[in-house]
Amino acid sequence: MASEIIRTPVSRRRLLQLMGGVAAAGALANCGGGNSSGNSGGPLKVIGAGSQEAGLRKALDEYKKQNGSFEFNLSFSPADQLQTALRAQLAAGNAPDLHAVYPGNGSAMSMVQLSKANLLADLSDQAWTQKIPAGFKGAYQQDGKTHIFSPGTSVLGAIYNKLAFAKAGVEIPTTWSELLTVCDTLKKKGIVPLALGAQTPWVTQLINYALVPGTVYAKQPDFDDKMAAGSATFAGSGWADAMNKYLELQKRGFFNDNPNGTTYEQATSMVGTGKAAMAVQVSAVLQAYRAAAPSPDDLGMFPLPATDVAADNWIPGGIVVGLSVSAKSKKADEARKFIEFCGQPAQINAWAEAVACVPLYSEGEAKVDPVLKPFLPYLSGDKAVPFMDQRWPNAEVQPTHFAVVQELLGGKTTVDKALKKMDDAYKKTA
Repeated sequence: MASEIIRTPVSRRRLLQLMGGVAAAGALANCGGGNSSGNSGGPLKVIGAGSQEAGLRKALDEYKKQNGSFEFNLSFSPADQLQTALRAQLAAGNAPDLHAVYPGNGSAMSMVQLSKANLLADLSDQAWTQKIPAGFKGAYQQDGKTHIFSPGTSVLGAIYNKLAFAKAGVEIPTTWSELLTVCDTLKKKGIVPLALGAQTPWVTQLINYALVPGTVYAKQPDFDDKMAAGSATFAGSGWADAMNKYLELQKRGFFNDNPNGTTYEQATSMVGTGKAAMAVQVSAVLQAYRAAAPSPDDLGMFPLPATDVAADNWIPGGIVVGLSVSAKSKKADEARKFIEFCGQPAQINAWAEAVACVPLYSEGEAKVDPVLKPFLPYLSGDKAVPFMDQRWPNAEVQPTHFAVVQELLGGKTTVDKALKKMDDAYKKTA
């Protein structure tokens, strides 16, 4: 996260100050926005990540209600296309006016990487930026300048189908052994325990991200600092335990058939319809899962346990994917005005509620989706860490992580070899 050193464990407030972006976007969807004839310059072009859709669309529609001449052309892109096609457009100078950006560092479309390349507009003069807590700034700022808007923080855990749990007669697990027992019972009842859409690259990382807080950070809170100092490695840490547990889930038949041939959208449908009981996901995509279910009340969410000592189980969380203004946009003034609108308390609350995240800030009581309540004791109890990629020093580690997980699931590598590849990627410099 830029130049700030993160030390864990963190309190809930500190977590909200330090969260970094995990790559989590949804399906590609072209969705036209409002059109009116008042703007001769043409519509504002906006490309968002799929996980932003509920909040971003709500904000754009509300802004148009208050500004009748406003035009926008809205589309959504999956994470891999954001990392490649959109990144190339930015470098070529033909990017959209507003586009999705990941907070902090760790990917090709992260705020740090893009701002270093002078591809993002400076938003520092906007009032909402003055309300970012000091420790939170590393997710939003590079060299003291704010380059990204994000409405708040998301948590990562297991989204589950309550009806499937009830059918199998199982309860929410609080330890790793309990999770295995629950999965075994679900499987015997003909229900896929865990839906995994590993064909969609960003999905591959999530189970590791859910397990590593317990297998690594609960035992070694300063792991990121030691990695940065060269005194720790992925291969010599609890990352190996997490990856072996990931593979144990597969070897025991707890995933759907052919995870590497299953997409995020297919996994979402499986859980929504009850064909599968769970999927490890970020809360930001909960709305997509709810849309796939007969009733949104069919779904809940709980922290995924990584150890057999409940007190040692921690959770990951991160600032949700944000929105930035292209430095080369010809409609930068209009784009900046929209961002400033999004930064108002009412809009932050509305966006955060729409994507099931905790608001960046609130004047008065913030609205928190009820599904997040099981995670709040971890946030307040100093048992939460930022998404792992936030402290990775370059944009090489994350895609390497995607690839080695797919190789592990395909039986084409070992945990030791996978972690060595991640260590090699970590050592790369720009």
